[in-house]
Amino acid sequence: MTATTTTRPAKRPSMVLRMIIMLILVGAALFLIFGYGAFRTIMIGKFLAKLKNPPQTVATMIARKTPFQPVQTSTGTLIAEEGADLSSEVSGIVDTIDFKSGQNVTKGQVLLTLRPNNDQALLAQLKATAALDRITYQRDLAQYHAQAVSLQTVDTDRANLASAEAQVNSQLALMAEKRIVAPFSGRIGIRAVDLGQYLAAGTAIASLQQLNPIDIDFYLPQAALRTIKPGMIVKVSVDAFARTPFTGRITAIDSAVSTTTRMIQIRARIANPHDELRPGMFARVAIDVGAPEAIVTLPQTAIAYNSFGDTVFLVEPDKTKPASGGKAPAQPRSSLHAKQVFVTLGQTRGDQVAILKGVQPGDQVVVAGQVKLLNNSPVLIDNKIMPADSPDPVVPNH
Repeated sequence: MTATTTTRPAKRPSMVLRMIIMLILVGAALFLIFGYGAFRTIMIGKFLAKLKNPPQTVATMIARKTPFQPVQTSTGTLIAEEGADLSSEVSGIVDTIDFKSGQNVTKGQVLLTLRPNNDQALLAQLKATAALDRITYQRDLAQYHAQAVSLQTVDTDRANLASAEAQVNSQLALMAEKRIVAPFSGRIGIRAVDLGQYLAAGTAIASLQQLNPIDIDFYLPQAALRTIKPGMIVKVSVDAFARTPFTGRITAIDSAVSTTTRMIQIRARIANPHDELRPGMFARVAIDVGAPEAIVTLPQTAIAYNSFGDTVFLVEPDKTKPASGGKAPAQPRSSLHAKQVFVTLGQTRGDQVAILKGVQPGDQVVVAGQVKLLNNSPVLIDNKIMPADSPDPVVPNH
């Protein structure tokens, strides 16, 4: 018999071994993923720890007390001391116009007349009637003394004479109303009527304004009553003549405070020899009140205006201790830092603003470049370019 040989298959890895290999591979993948993230976080933290806030370049000035004049400011409207819109009291046809637009006129000057029609004839008739009544009265009065007529007849003649004379005066007044004359001296505006035009009673003919002197009306809070008095000097400026100063004096203070605004109306009079100021102009008013005070002032550019409060940055020496280990920093470190403080502001004067609280004389204040600062930011000082700091700036010529 022939013997048969049986071949056994090769042994495969066991199920446990394959599970171990799979777990090793998964663990290695997770280590690579999370290990890289942790490594990156550690390295970024070390980089940021070495990163320093670079110093910011700013301009500064030393705060000092300066004489500061308290001022009450307001806005107002210029009005003529005497001003009127001329019109006729009666209707009629324009017969003559005796003025030119923009002309200076004097008080009593005839400006316009209406067509007289039959006014003269009616006046002559009334005068004749009055003359006859006067003769009749005088004759009857003589006869009364001769006891030829009664007292009643004389009284009737006297009443008729008075009535006739009154009618004459009435006609003269009506004729005078047809002559428009200047009620005061001043400058007349642009005429609004033409020759031959029918002019209804009350229709505007032109505006007449007295320009020198001229008044200004403005309002101040009721608290100003303790400092504002008649006779005080006011400084007035208008946009049309920004470089021309105008001064005047308070002439009147209203007798009552407005119950709506709690403001008091004030009127001042200004000399206007060149007729530069005109009624209706918008003007700014400033009144010096009290004696000058010594107050810390800063340029307005130094103030950071915020809804939560106004602030400035002070420059102080950096008191932070150097890092241990004696290693040099990665970049140069400034010996100064900015400190943000709240301030209480007073009045403004030109480019300056008064500081009532928050800054003391001698403090070094940032006046330019503070937009890029944070509290405790390191700073470098460069005062080559400084902001305007004039109490009375002048508008440049263009």
